[in-house]
Amino acid sequence: METAGFPAAAVGNGELGPQRDLSLVPERLQRREHERQQEVERRKQKRQDQEVEEEKSDFFAAAFARERAAVEELLEGGESVEQLEEAAARLQGLQKLINDAVLFLAAYDLRQGQEVLARLQAALAKRREEMQPKKRFAFKTRRKDAASATKVDSAPRAPAAEGSLASQPPLKEEGGFGSSWICGFSNVQSQVLEKRAEELHQRDVLLTQLSNCTIKLYGNPNTLRLTKARGCTLLCGPVSTSVFLEDCSDCVLAVACQQLRVHTTRDTRIFLQVTSRAIVEDCTGIQFAPYTWSYPGIDQDFEGSGLDRSKNNWNDVDDFNWLARDVASPNWSVLPEEERRVQWD
Repeated sequence: METAGFPAAAVGNGELGPQRDLSLVPERLQRREHERQQEVERRKQKRQDQEVEEEKSDFFAAAFARERAAVEELLEGGESVEQLEEAAARLQGLQKLINDAVLFLAAYDLRQGQEVLARLQAALAKRREEMQPKKRFAFKTRRKDAASATKVDSAPRAPAAEGSLASQPPLKEEGGFGSSWICGFSNVQSQVLEKRAEELHQRDVLLTQLSNCTIKLYGNPNTLRLTKARGCTLLCGPVSTSVFLEDCSDCVLAVACQQLRVHTTRDTRIFLQVTSRAIVEDCTGIQFAPYTWSYPGIDQDFEGSGLDRSKNNWNDVDDFNWLARDVASPNWSVLPEEERRVQWD
């Protein structure tokens, strides 16, 4: 017996092979085969991506270790301003290296790198302070300044002057902020505080223990640290490296920087321009929105800061207390657009 011109035995033995009509194969089996092939491709792509990430991670580790060693050597043996400036330039290179690695670096490695960077920046600030020339007859100078301060204290606006961390001799003794590289405000309540570009340029700004204050920083600082602030509004021009926020509550910030780290802070809104990922840790109620503050001369300050204005990861945030990647962290959120309309002035 023959069927469709072929011997019956050939049909029964399946010798037609590829010539058999695919319509004879159940749809379920076709779908399963298609899914199997897709899974094979996914696994292949995953292996390739993993190999690329491992290569990038190895390159990052080698480059980071090399630059870190160079900075540490400069800080340990640096006896000139030029050597410290070279260390500062290399630190900016380290910051850029971390920024470029955030997309492939593991969270733990990223955190370790940022902690190393923070320690080196603190060591640089300390070496700069140590290299500041010590004035002779400082005791008499302090007595004269104290007498002048007593006269100023009788004026109605004296509290604002007392809160300044500008490089004045009494502050070096009382708060350790005598270095010309550091400026800021401390222990002030219910004041409007301002610093201009010429006061801030590439300096480290420290703001601490402020309550219900409005702080406006026009210019390009090197770093910015805000600690123990309550109910404050902080507006700052572009910061060349890092902004640190710690132990604050009920504040509003507008900051632009390479790196933002927020610790032990709650119920705070941050209008942000950042070239790497922001980091929050031990925080609750943090809300993010794009940076919107502006003032005359901000374009020049951005150019001097080295920040890339076209790159803003304001809503790309790492929460070190939340490891579930497929579930959003409950500790931070995006500020709704209708709540972003803020009158800064």
